[in-house]
Amino acid sequence: MPTTRHFSITVLSIVTLSAAGCRGNDTPPPPPATTASPVSAPATERVVGPLTPADAQALATMNDRLRDYVELHQRIEAALPKLPKDATPEQLDQSQRRFEKKMREARATAKQGDLFTPEATPVIKRLLVSVFEGPDGKQLKSSIMDENTVNASSLKLRVNSRYPDSVPLTSVPPQVLQTLPELAEDLEYRFVGHWMVLFDSHAHIVADYIPDAIPN
Repeated sequence: MPTTRHFSITVLSIVTLSAAGCRGNDTPPPPPATTASPVSAPATERVVGPLTPADAQALATMNDRLRDYVELHQRIEAALPKLPKDATPEQLDQSQRRFEKKMREARATAKQGDLFTPEATPVIKRLLVSVFEGPDGKQLKSSIMDENTVNASSLKLRVNSRYPDSVPLTSVPPQVLQTLPELAEDLEYRFVGHWMVLFDSHAHIVADYIPDAIPN
């Protein structure tokens, strides 16, 4: 039987989101094999791996979903009334909430797993395990949980709902961001308890989430 080939790839080769990018109709091919890995790669290099061809395809499909989301986000944002250069905090808040409302209306049927697809979610979880079970994993996890004391399930987070104003936007260590697929600037990874949230920072909404993304 042939052995399964594993792939370690830079994120830019399969999952970088580009607002101006055009998507073809063909399924993206698996990325080429490299020798890089999240452990051996330089700190400045974004690496996802190791990945099987099925893993790479799952992330490519997720990338398509995220690109569609970003295109919707930018289309709605561009149609909003322009703010003056000297906009007051009240005007900024009103504009943001107007944007939030428009996004929620446009995604009225959105549900968990629409962006973090069922195929991509286990791949993302394995990538996180590779970080949190690595040499610096215990320290990284402590740095996240020290400023992240909420219980995500008790908050009843929902896709397409407003990110709770009472929950701080905790920082995500560079080692984690290096290993996860890169996002467009409109989207951010955030941890709420052990859950990983896909946060739309402009609309201030939960675009999607993965429960129990941080391993115990």
